[in-house]
Amino acid sequence: MISCQKFFEILEKQGITFFTGIPDSTFKDWMSFLADNDNLNLQNLVACNECEAIALAVGYHLATNNVGAVYMQNSGLGKCINPLTSICDPEVYAIPVLLLIGWRGEPGKIDAPQHKKMGQITIQLLETLKIPYSILEPDLSKIKNDFEEARLYFTKNKGPYAFIIKKNLFQKYELKDRTLSKFELTRDTAIKLIMENLSNDELIISSTGYLSRELFEYTESRKKDHHKNFYNIGGMGCACSIGLSIALQKPNKKVIIFDGDGAILMQMGAFATLGKYSPSNLIHIIFDNSVHESTGGQPTNSTSVNFRQIALACRYRSAILVKTEKKLIKTIRTLKKMEGPILLIIKIGLSLKSDLKRPNKKPTEYKEAFMNNLL
Repeated sequence: MISCQKFFEILEKQGITFFTGIPDSTFKDWMSFLADNDNLNLQNLVACNECEAIALAVGYHLATNNVGAVYMQNSGLGKCINPLTSICDPEVYAIPVLLLIGWRGEPGKIDAPQHKKMGQITIQLLETLKIPYSILEPDLSKIKNDFEEARLYFTKNKGPYAFIIKKNLFQKYELKDRTLSKFELTRDTAIKLIMENLSNDELIISSTGYLSRELFEYTESRKKDHHKNFYNIGGMGCACSIGLSIALQKPNKKVIIFDGDGAILMQMGAFATLGKYSPSNLIHIIFDNSVHESTGGQPTNSTSVNFRQIALACRYRSAILVKTEKKLIKTIRTLKKMEGPILLIIKIGLSLKSDLKRPNKKPTEYKEAFMNNLL
């Protein structure tokens, strides 16, 4: 393994000091290093999605003639194909960008099912896009050579170049700044309080990451059936739209979306669509801790966002902010009698649990049980 500091020194010598992107657990130590060291030596812009990050790197290049780096999970590569091909490509604007891509679902390695397909096609996809790449190894001299190849490509071809990063490339780096989101409630406590104060006939659509895993753990611990929960383990930011469509198709069912601040920021247009169609049977809950917790606690942009005002501007009927256990219990009991769509923002503190269980059946099994419950 290599140190984050040594890796940055190599980039700095190549003139790469601008970073932006979405954190990935494959190389969360590097993300934490960037979050701690956003200062005069490097600039790290926290983006809400990968397409935005590519655009930020494009703007940086246009303004400085330097190369920016965009970090992402390989799922994000799929998301940002459009700006890579229609803006950065050498046959369009010829914008050099260094892509740092975490290789989830690497063939031959055990990983969650939502990463399998993208893991299989990551290299193939880059080759189809004609984006040259290097698979980084924990060898500083080799990495220096990889950077030299990338630099030569940027000079000659002026297009994107990718570094593929496998798990355990970087040495452990503990995020120093843990000052965000010191609230009374934790996510697991909030989920417990919500579930225990519902009517037990609601449909729950839970977002990617710890939210789905903690809802799964709660349901398992109470020995309840999972058929009323849809664990959206992939497609970060999509839970809100999935829940909206279900609510529109099943107007006699109460639908509750469990969302994260990082996830809803990734697809904020969902607010507008949900408000436009305004299903009265929908409650949208955002668990806001201001970080991407499942990748190590790197910050999101939620500290600069007023979700309540956004929801009301998008024609949600109500929007409520909760910070305490007492108010959460009272609010959940009240929400059951209110007409939706309703937004509930729950401010939560960090838990950084590392032993959370994942849903233990195939995703198709949970899907079929959920659908059978509706049909």
